[in-house]
Amino acid sequence: MAAVLEIDARLLAMFAVLAAIAVGFEFATGGFFLTARNLFNLSLQTSVVAIMATGMVLIIVSRHIDLSVGSMMGLAGMFAAVFQVWVFPVGAGYNWIVTLLICIAFGALLGAFQGYWIAYRALPSFIVTLAGLLAWRGASWLISGGVTISPMDETFQKLGGGLEGTIGETWSWVVGGLGIIGIVFFFVQSRLRKQRYGFRVRPLAVELALIAVACAAVVGFVMTMNAYLHPIRKTPQGIPIPVLILIVIVIVMSLVARITRFGRYVYAMGGNPEAAELAGIDVKKMTLYIFIISGILCAIAGSVSIARLNASPTSLGQLAELNVIAAAVIGGASLSGGVGTVAGAILGALIMQSLQNGMLLMGITSAIQQMVSAGVLLLAVWFDVVYQKRRLLVR
Repeated sequence: MAAVLEIDARLLAMFAVLAAIAVGFEFATGGFFLTARNLFNLSLQTSVVAIMATGMVLIIVSRHIDLSVGSMMGLAGMFAAVFQVWVFPVGAGYNWIVTLLICIAFGALLGAFQGYWIAYRALPSFIVTLAGLLAWRGASWLISGGVTISPMDETFQKLGGGLEGTIGETWSWVVGGLGIIGIVFFFVQSRLRKQRYGFRVRPLAVELALIAVACAAVVGFVMTMNAYLHPIRKTPQGIPIPVLILIVIVIVMSLVARITRFGRYVYAMGGNPEAAELAGIDVKKMTLYIFIISGILCAIAGSVSIARLNASPTSLGQLAELNVIAAAVIGGASLSGGVGTVAGAILGALIMQSLQNGMLLMGITSAIQQMVSAGVLLLAVWFDVVYQKRRLLVR
């Protein structure tokens, strides 16, 4: 079936796992898991991890690893909070946007620092980012003096997706409509391009069915977000701003990975670094760029987190690197390099957060939650190993 649909078997398996998790927790929680309120909260919980996971995919695809993403997120968030609360005047109109830009630039600087040592000094990414994990966490404590910095600018708080951090019913349908147009355009263009170059295309009925399913998913998502009402005004909340940020990042990162020279070079590096270098690819520069992108995404995730919390605690981002790496690996990114997709990472993040959300609703202790997450990660890596071996045998 996967061969006919021309869809990665792992993506189909992940959709099946996600559906099973949703149905299982729906029964286990007495019908609360799939309520509009919980799905709204689940989308917020997933957005931060998923934002960083899109960058982690490129890192893992290029045969590297980044253990410092949680600490970078915490340090960038703390850096933004310091400027927002201690440096700029509270309530100034420029406060939130300048703070956000400074935070993103700082994240890029952190990523560039690590990327330099990995690319141009040939240090293993595991060691460099492990050092970053410790250093950035310590720097966060030094900057803040070990205290939580708050409150954030009122406009900045909207980035966190709180009561006022949504785009409302009408704009949610506008975004949904644009999404449907984009889906149809993508499928049509892909089909026409394959026909132009004489490649095999899916049967038209299958193509139309896939378009219908994708459009139905968009409509269902918008309806769910609109079904959650503002607790005071009793009006539809709509899509949270962090989810909108995630959607934009996913589109950009997917396009970068699929249709740009940069994306092709990243996958070539992961498939065979030596051959890529012999082919003329500047592997060092590419590696530096990949870690800069990761740093920027960590800064965005840190901004979203402190906006949602309305504060920057010293524990911000602690152990987030484990969830981010797990999301990318569960989503199909191979630790041997050369394989992985942004869409898969988003699914992986959703699976991880759904498990944690469902277990929390059931009152399962944190210790058991960690053990379950560890088991899921082991199964994902085992599945990847088996899948890669079968691919080699088929070849």
